[in-house]
Formats: sequence, structure tokens, C-alpha cells
Amino acid sequence: MGSDDKQDSRAEIGKLAVWSVTSAKPGNGVEALRDDNLETYWQSDGGQPHLVNIQFQKKVRLKELEIYADFKQDESYTPNKIAIRAGNSFHDLKEIKVVDLEEPVGWVSFSLTPENSDKEYLRAYFVQLAVLSNHQNGRDTHLRQVKIYGPRQDLARAMGHPLEFSSLDFQMFSCVR
Repeated sequence: MGSDDKQDSRAEIGKLAVWSVTSAKPGNGVEALRDDNLETYWQSDGGQPHLVNIQFQKKVRLKELEIYADFKQDESYTPNKIAIRAGNSFHDLKEIKVVDLEEPVGWVSFSLTPENSDKEYLRAYFVQLAVLSNHQNGRDTHLRQVKIYGPRQDLARAMGHPLEFSSLDFQMFSCVR
């Protein structure tokens, strides 16, 4: 699947969620994770694990989670081991995956689709990103951006339309408004 296919098959749904973190240094709070600025960052302030909580009002379809980390700029603040958990609430989270990062610079993408399943997405109300350790045994962490994606839904298919049109001219008239 090429990068264009990847972009077409997903939609960023982070704006539908309430975001929170376990701790933050003043001026480097949760808002820095979502400001689309790679120069700003969330900085934790306290013991590990450092948690980013993403809570949706309704159960949503989840496809991918992406983080932007920069070892060259952040060194010992850069995450080394991350766990991703999902569930209906904070109290019933199940670990989706644990990932080791080796000096990441740029966007790192994690699939949220269940392994050994034919589903293209995971359904959940709550997603948690846990920074379990940092490079060089660093205490606090820097994350520059976090994005969460769901599968892009074809409007005609969602409405139960039996036909799929491939040309833009036909797609324009595929449903009645």
C-alpha cells in the first residue's frame, strides 16, 4: 500500500476526543501534542510510566496511532519503550502492543487493528499511550505530536448504497442529499 493509499484509507479523529496526560511541566502541556507544530512538545513531570489518555464520547473505529519523536533534539527525553492500550474506560484497558523505539526521528506509526483478525479497525472509547522508558534512562519524556486515525468511511457504502463508482463524475451523483 503506497502512502497515497494509506492517506486515503484513514481519517484523523483526534478532534473528537478529550486528551489528558498524567503530568506536565508548565508551558509544555497536553495542548502541545495537538497543535500541529513540530517545534513544541509535551514534557512529563514525574515518575514513569507517563500516560497520554485519549477518551472518545462514543465508541469509535480506530486504525492507527502516530507519534512524532525526535531523538536528535530530545536525546534522553525521547521514548524508548511504549505501550498502547485500549478499552471502554480507564478501568478495563487491554494492552494492544508494546513497542521498542530505537532513536526515532520523525513520525512513527502503530497499527491498532487486532492481530489474527480480519477486521480493519479496533472499536474503543478509550486509548492510552504509555511511555514505559526513555533513551539513556531519562526520567521525563518529550512527545512532539500524537495523531490517531480511524478508517475513512465511504459515504455511499455507509448509507447502504449497493454501487461503487470509480469516476468523480458519477460519484457526485451517487446519493441524494
